[in-house]
Amino acid sequence: MRDGGAMTKGAERDQRGERTRIGLMIPSSNTMMEADFARELPVGWTLHTARMYMKDTTAAGENRMLDEFTLPAARDLGTARPHVVVFGCTSAGALRGSDYDRELCERISELTGAPTVSTIQAVRTAIERAAARRVGVVTPYVDELNDRIRASIEAGGVEVVRIAGLGMTENYQIARVPPDRITAFAVEALGGLDIDLVFASCTNFGAMEAIPELAARRPAGGDQQPCGAGRGRRTSDGGGSRRCCRVTRA
Repeated sequence: MRDGGAMTKGAERDQRGERTRIGLMIPSSNTMMEADFARELPVGWTLHTARMYMKDTTAAGENRMLDEFTLPAARDLGTARPHVVVFGCTSAGALRGSDYDRELCERISELTGAPTVSTIQAVRTAIERAAARRVGVVTPYVDELNDRIRASIEAGGVEVVRIAGLGMTENYQIARVPPDRITAFAVEALGGLDIDLVFASCTNFGAMEAIPELAARRPAGGDQQPCGAGRGRRTSDGGGSRRCCRVTRA
C-alpha cells in the first residue's frame, strides 16, 4: 500500500477478501479533497473521511486543529479499520516542521492501526522523484503559512525560487477559486523563472483541474508535464503531490 511515503495501486481486496479502505483526514471546511480523491481511486477501493474542525487557514486556526481535533478524528477513523491513512492538510503538516509531521503520522498510525502518510511528505517525495532542484510554488495562503511550506520543501535540499500566495484565510472560499484563476496566478507569479517544477499547494485548492492548462501555458518556459507520487497517478498534495508540473527544458 505504501511506496516511499506514497500510495500505489494494489489488490482491490486484502488477504481476508476485504475491500481496500483509504482513511482520509481533512479540515472540516475542506470541500475539494474528498471529491478529488474519490474520483481517482481504483475500482473497488473505498474512501472513509474524518473531519478536523477548522474554519480559518491561518497558523492560529491550524494550531487549534492540531491541538484539539486531529487525534480525536484519528481515533474515530480507526473504527473503520482503514488499510492506510492520509493526513490531508499540507500547510498544517508543514506548520511545525518535518519532525513534528513525522511524529504526528506515527501517532495517527497508533490510533488508527494503519500506516499514515501526510500530504507534505508526499509532496517532498514527488519532488525528489522528479529530480527537481529549483521549484516554484503557488498557494492560496497568507505569507505566514507560505514560509512554513518553503521551509518544509527546502529541508529536503530543494531551493524554492519563489512562493506566492493569494492571501486567503477562509478555507471554504479557497475551494471556490476557479482553475483558470489558479493558472493565471501561476503564470503571473512564476513566469520567466528558472525552475524545474511548479507546485500548487493546498488540498482545498482546485489545482487538479488546472493542470492541463498550466502545463500547456508553461509559466516557467520549456515543456511541462505532470509529475507524480501520490497514488501512482498524476499527483497534488491531495493524494500526495498531484499538483506538480515538471518543467523539461529543450
